[in-house]
Amino acid sequence: MKNNELTYTEAIAEIKSIIEKIENSELNVDALDKDIERAAELIKFCKLKLHATEENINKILEDTELN
Repeated sequence: MKNNELTYTEAIAEIKSIIEKIENSELNVDALDKDIERAAELIKFCKLKLHATEENINKILEDTELN
């Protein structure tokens, strides 16, 4: 799934899944680097999503205060 089709909830679920695999030693060494890269991409996606949401909420609050 591409990041532009991904929701925040789906990204968090995928991150949790990767963490569980690591904690349970279910990842093999050959797949570890790909899963770590994917987790890093997902974390970046989530941070950007949260930042955009925060900015949008602040804008809404500013607009409400002006009216």
